[in-house]
Amino acid sequence: MSRTVVIAGVGPGSGAALVRRFAREQCRVGMFARSADYLHVLEKEIRGRNEAALAVPTDITDPKQVAEGFGRVREAFGPVDIFIHHASQAVWKGLLELEPSEMETAWRVSVYGGFLCAREAVPDMLQNGGGAILFTGATSSIRGRGGALEFSSAKFAVRGMAESLARELWPKGIHVVHIIVDGVIDTPFVRERYQPGPDEPLLDPDAMAESYWALANQPKSAWTLELDLRPFNEEFFV
Repeated sequence: MSRTVVIAGVGPGSGAALVRRFAREQCRVGMFARSADYLHVLEKEIRGRNEAALAVPTDITDPKQVAEGFGRVREAFGPVDIFIHHASQAVWKGLLELEPSEMETAWRVSVYGGFLCAREAVPDMLQNGGGAILFTGATSSIRGRGGALEFSSAKFAVRGMAESLARELWPKGIHVVHIIVDGVIDTPFVRERYQPGPDEPLLDPDAMAESYWALANQPKSAWTLELDLRPFNEEFFV
């Protein structure tokens, strides 16, 4: 069955993997990100396979842009069935180095942006009789990290928002899930900047996308509230 999906925070790596996975299942995918360049490249790739994707350059911290973005998706593909909040902002600084504007931006992208998008998506889901909202979290969602005050505090808040929305929306047929990404994702940026060793365990974006797809399709009798994803590491079991 074809469904309309909005994914906020699409870039090379895990965001693109999510788009490809859902589009492969005949979903119609609206792609949100602030930068238009990569979105249009990915849109061309997806459409080249006769699959449906729409690049929607959007600042999700701006209520007007969010409303307009969802409007464009509805006009092209119809009401939204699934929303994935994959956007975040981090500068990796501690208290005395962190600028107030950097703290505010991290919260606005992760928390306020997630709120604005969910607020736009949920009425469609209620009208359709159900849907799914997937929030991407991190290790920092459950354990504060030194030198990442803005990221950790915002991710804690996203987890709280997801749990609160689950209590509100599950009884209405909307599956809300929080996914803890407990590890480093294998992306071009990570490969270039951090140059991980050949044996360093990294999360495969395509494998992550499989889990998101499974969550979006769980039967109501066995819904997941929170799932943690981490790369296999033999030392973890020692």
